[in-house]
Amino acid sequence: MKKRTIVMTFMIAVLIIPSSLFAIETAPRISDREIVERLTRLEEGQKTIEMRFDDVNRRIDDVNKRIDDLRSEMNRRFEAVDKRFDTLQWMLGLFITIALVILGFVLRMQWQMHRRQTQMETTLETHKDEIAFLKGLIEKLLPPKGVL
Repeated sequence: MKKRTIVMTFMIAVLIIPSSLFAIETAPRISDREIVERLTRLEEGQKTIEMRFDDVNRRIDDVNKRIDDLRSEMNRRFEAVDKRFDTLQWMLGLFITIALVILGFVLRMQWQMHRRQTQMETTLETHKDEIAFLKGLIEKLLPPKGVL
């Protein structure tokens, strides 16, 4: 039994090891001249890529500059709007103050007129009572109708 396993292992090893050796592909020989040509092409391609990166960086710088310009313009406009808003706020405050002063004068005049009207009504009531009293006295002092 032991012999049989050893023989089987040996046969498997003989069959598998050579097949894995055949899996390796041999590369064709490349001359030094071809290597130099490929390297020069690679260097040219790298220079082209670097130029593209430079262009991209330049464009990014242009975009950043444009964004900074827009930001400064926006800040300038915001300051102008802020000044206008301050002026508008000041004018609105002044308008409200003037309106409140006028309302105060109107309410004071109305209160004074009401007070004078009340005094006048009181005076008229007193005069009415006095006239009624005097009328009553005159009627008492007059001789009867048939006497004169």
